Amino acid sequence: MRVLAAMSGGVDSAVAAARAVEAGHDVVGVHLALSEAPGALRTGSRGCCSREDAGDARRTADVLGIPFYVWDFADRFKEDVIEDFVASYAAGETPNPCLRCNEKIKFAALADRAVALGFDAVATGHYAQLVDGVLRRAVDEDKDQSYVLAVLTAEQLSRAMFPVGDTPKPQIREEAAARGLAVADKPDSHDICFIPSGDTRAFLGARIGVRKGNVVDADSGEVLAEHEGVHGFTIGQRKGLGVEGPAADGRPRYVTSIEPETGTVRVGSAERLQVWTVDAERAIWTSGQVPEGEIECVAQVRAHGGIAKAVAQANGDGMTVRLLEPLTGVARGQAIALYQQDAAGDIVIGSGTITATSDSGPIAASGGSGAPAAASAR
Repeated sequence: MRVLAAMSGGVDSAVAAARAVEAGHDVVGVHLALSEAPGALRTGSRGCCSREDAGDARRTADVLGIPFYVWDFADRFKEDVIEDFVASYAAGETPNPCLRCNEKIKFAALADRAVALGFDAVATGHYAQLVDGVLRRAVDEDKDQSYVLAVLTAEQLSRAMFPVGDTPKPQIREEAAARGLAVADKPDSHDICFIPSGDTRAFLGARIGVRKGNVVDADSGEVLAEHEGVHGFTIGQRKGLGVEGPAADGRPRYVTSIEPETGTVRVGSAERLQVWTVDAERAIWTSGQVPEGEIECVAQVRAHGGIAKAVAQANGDGMTVRLLEPLTGVARGQAIALYQQDAAGDIVIGSGTITATSDSGPIAASGGSGAPAAASAR
C-alpha cells in the first residue's frame, strides 16, 4: 500500500513513519509548512511546524530511507484554522484549533492531495487506534487524541493510519532511540502551534482590536469592571477578570456567560457553571450512519477531561446531549465527542460543535437503542 506519512518533526510521527515502513508499505514522508513565518525557530517545546521541525523530519526520513517533501499549506492553514480561531473568539466562542487542523488540513486538504497523487492512506503520529475502520481511544490514555480526531468522517477514517496508538508514549521514545532517530528525546510541542509565545489574549487582541464592554455580576447585574473585548474571556475562567477581589460572600468568581452582541461578560459562582444539556451542530457520525433514537454514551468536551455519562440523540444535522452528571466550563465553539464501550475499549461514535448549553436538571438513563454499554466516566 502507498502511504503518505505526515511528519511533524516530532518523535510520534517519526515512529509512525518507521512502523509504516517496517510493515512493508511504500512510504513517502511529507512535512507541512503551516507557519506564516517559516524561518522562525521553535522555542523550547512551544509551537511546531518551524524550520527546525522540518529539518528534524527530513533527518528522520533520511534514516528511514524514504523520499521526503515539504508541502506549503500556509494559506489554507491561515484561512481554515487561524482565521476560524480568531472569528470564533470574536463571537464569544472557545474553539479548538488542533481539532480544526485535523479536520480541515491533515485529513481533508492533505488527504485529498494524497489520494490525487495515488496514495492509499495518510499515516500520522496521533495517539488513537483505528481497527477495521472504527476509531478508538489510544492505549495510553494520558496521550489519547481521539477527541481531536472525532471530527473525522467515515470516508476520512478509511484512508487514515495511526500506527502509534497501541503503544504508551515512553515505549515510543525507547523505540525511536533504538531505531537511531535523533528526535527520541525531543520535547513534545504544546499550546497553540501558531501562538509560540503562549499569549493567546495578546494574539487575539492584535487581530480583533479593542471592543470595550462590561464585566457584570450574574446575580445582581452590577457592573464590576470594563474590558477591552470578549475575546479575552472563556467560560469557566477565574483569573484575569479585571475584578477586584471575590464576591461579597467571599467565594471566587468565574465567567459564566459571554454575550458578544452587547460585549457583556457575566461572572458568578461555580454553581452557575454546571451544565446538564448540550446542543451541537455539524454532527459527524464516524460510522457514516446517523443513529436512530436515544444513545447511551459518554460525552467528552475537552481534549483531556470534561467527561460524563450521557444520553444523546441526533437532531437534523446536529445533536442534543443530556448529561447524567453535570459538567462545568462548557462553552460554545467547543467540540463534544461521544464514546461507547465494547470489550476492546472505548469507541468514538460521533461529535458536534457546541452551540448552546442548559442548566436544566439531571435525567435518568432511558435504556437507549441497544448500543454497547456506556464507558465509565473518567
